[in-house]
Amino acid sequence: MLTWLPLAAAVLAAIAAIAVLMLVLRQAATLERIRLVTEQALAAQRAEGETTRAALRSAGAEQAERLGTLRGALDTATERLRTELSRGQGELRLVLNEAQQAADARIAAQFETTRAMLEAKLREMREGNEAKLAAIQASVNEQLHAAVEKQMTESFARVVDQFTAVQKAMGDVQAVTAQIGDIKRLFSNVKTRGGWGEAQVRAMLDDVLPPGAYLANHKVRPDSDDLVEFAVVMPMRGEVRPVLPIDAKFPVEDFERLLAASEAGDLEGERAATRMLERRVRDEARKIAAKYICPPVTVEFAVLYLPTDALYAEVARIPGLVDEIGRECRVLVMGPTLFPALLRTIHLGFVTLALEQKADQVRALLGATKGEMLKMDKVLTQLARQASTFSNTIEKARVRTRAVDRKLRGVEAIDDDRAEALLALDPDADLPREAEADVSAEEADVPPEREGLEA
Repeated sequence: MLTWLPLAAAVLAAIAAIAVLMLVLRQAATLERIRLVTEQALAAQRAEGETTRAALRSAGAEQAERLGTLRGALDTATERLRTELSRGQGELRLVLNEAQQAADARIAAQFETTRAMLEAKLREMREGNEAKLAAIQASVNEQLHAAVEKQMTESFARVVDQFTAVQKAMGDVQAVTAQIGDIKRLFSNVKTRGGWGEAQVRAMLDDVLPPGAYLANHKVRPDSDDLVEFAVVMPMRGEVRPVLPIDAKFPVEDFERLLAASEAGDLEGERAATRMLERRVRDEARKIAAKYICPPVTVEFAVLYLPTDALYAEVARIPGLVDEIGRECRVLVMGPTLFPALLRTIHLGFVTLALEQKADQVRALLGATKGEMLKMDKVLTQLARQASTFSNTIEKARVRTRAVDRKLRGVEAIDDDRAEALLALDPDADLPREAEADVSAEEADVPPEREGLEA
């Protein structure tokens, strides 16, 4: 039984090989049929493509012929249109040239007329402006001459006074030099130094501000007994006006130490003295701010016055000191040079306030004058109306008189005495001879047309 197994397997393998061969042959036949069908389809498509190509070739020839015909027609129409456009452009150019010439002529005529009118107006305006300018110039020259003469007189007087003062000061230089030692000893006392600065401030206030513009030893805080040396009343409207506190300080010890170190060339000593001076000025500014700045009784700042320019210059040389004091303590540090400028500014405020008050009075006076002028204008208008009515009535009477006189021209006039007796007239009511002559002249001047209208 085992010997039949290989034989069966061989038979089965042969059967399988035959089946596979048959399948391969069947597929080859199928592929052959597919190839034939494909070649037939390709041949049909090729024939159809040849037919289409021939049709396209014939259509292209017809299209080329049609295009040639259309191109010829277009060339002909284009040439005809170009000719007509050239003719139309020539005619239009001629018409435009004629219209432009006519418009140019009208514009030139209008321009000449306008230019003549403008020249006349400009000439009239120029003559009027020249007359007005001449009058203004004459007025200005007179005022300027008077002002310049007054200013020169005042300046000359001031120069003479100053020259006299300089001569007097030069004569006093030796006496002042001899008294320097006494002044140094005097300034060694703190109270005396303060009095000297206070005297300077008072002298400047009296010299610049009007009377009653400042208060001395004024109490600014109701809850404190501290008195500020000077309080300048600010020029503002209203019954209650704030004041500007002013306090004078003279740190002479620190200043002398700084001068001594600077003269000796001691840099360290100079820096130390500068720091001490800075500390002293800051402390004084803080005290002034704490004691004397009290809005709304006072303004928002105060003034720290240094009696000498040299001391103020040393304080101003310290970087940022004056600005920091003004920003943090709201205190202005000033010397003998800057303080009068502040006082003059305040004085200008007083002057401006006074001018405003005077301006209100002048405005009220002008208002009253304007009212009276309006009343006078009404009265004059009524008077003019009445005078016009009176004049018209007189003219009507004269017209009637002349009409009666024309009617009586053929009647011979009699003597005046007989006429007065006959008409029972008052001899005092007769017209003067001059009036009669004027009436006769007027009658002679009456034109015929007016005579007809009067008749």
